Amino acid sequence: QVQLVESGGGLVQPGGSLRLSCAASRRVLSMNAMGWYRQAPGNPRELVASITRGGSSDYADSVKGRFTISRDNAKNTVYLQMNSLKPEDTAVYYCNARFSINEFWGQGTQVTVSS
Repeated sequence: QVQLVESGGGLVQPGGSLRLSCAASRRVLSMNAMGWYRQAPGNPRELVASITRGGSSDYADSVKGRFTISRDNAKNTVYLQMNSLKPEDTAVYYCNARFSINEFWGQGTQVTVSS
């Protein structure tokens, strides 16, 4: 079992920045991969960014060049640095971990981009 706790969401103006954190109850290096997903009202949940155990990262086209996923192995925490935020980035952001054959989710954190 893996518990994931997200933090760092909030209200920000267009062009602003936020950093999301996901604290895991197990070593992040024990995960096959970790990632951030988001879901806006009326839309399906979509992958935003992911990072593998080996450190390879991948991004949705809509966030490339603006978002960066990283991790702190000592703190068992994965981050999502979000810059140049746009109103269309507004969504609930969820942390995801793939451990062995299982998949785990955090409770989500709301990000609202609005003036």
